[in-house]
Amino acid sequence: MNLELTEEQKLLQKTVREFAESEVKPFAKELDETGHFPRDTFKKAAELGLTGIAFPEAEGGAGFDHIAYSIVIEEISRCCASTGVILSVQNSLYCDPIHRFGTDAQKKKFLLPFARGEKIGCYALTEPQAGSNAAALQTKAAKKGDAYVVNGTKAWITNGGAADAAIVYVNTDPPKGERGITALVVEKGTPGFKVGKEEKKLGINATACCELVFTDCEIPAANRIGTKAKATKSRFPLSMAAASALPRKPPASLKARLKPL
Repeated sequence: MNLELTEEQKLLQKTVREFAESEVKPFAKELDETGHFPRDTFKKAAELGLTGIAFPEAEGGAGFDHIAYSIVIEEISRCCASTGVILSVQNSLYCDPIHRFGTDAQKKKFLLPFARGEKIGCYALTEPQAGSNAAALQTKAAKKGDAYVVNGTKAWITNGGAADAAIVYVNTDPPKGERGITALVVEKGTPGFKVGKEEKKLGINATACCELVFTDCEIPAANRIGTKAKATKSRFPLSMAAASALPRKPPASLKARLKPL
């Protein structure tokens, strides 16, 4: 087995390491002490293409693979674990489920601007009484016409205080237990959805961890992830016709900005 990085991967590693040293490391101590969300750093990371590393450019991403993604998170985390967590949540926990299970319309609204880093996402599974045990979650969503009415509380949600949208795991059929669990995208500003108290998580303070509280919060059924789209194993799941319908404002190519060894 050859574990040597390719030339392109080495260039990526060098580029991201220099970015981390100059733009991330100087603020790491301050972030851990204050718990502030590093919006300026996040914006600069987005400009480099680090908020959608392993997604195609048609979906707002940088067009790399998951080995490249691992390299990026490793280099960022080497300088600031909090910033590494922020970017991993944006890429893996928020963007990836929509990339794999979202419809074309959902990708256009809930993936494209997030992979570009124009918006921030979070992933809301954990609950105060259940931890990350999905089978024990108690947040419920009752069907009401073309919407779901959500009630419950999520806890220790990374990026939660800064996020523009959250993937929220709910139970739509409690008698079925874990078989009734589904995921809804909830946008910031939706009536009945509020950010609760800030919380510490694993000693990392700079990830805007907080509660998310839902009280009779109505979410369109169209925001349900995975009901009309099959999981894709492809990195480029959109058809050419669907991709051409997306807004054409791709990020500056990260590949074009790789620095020579």
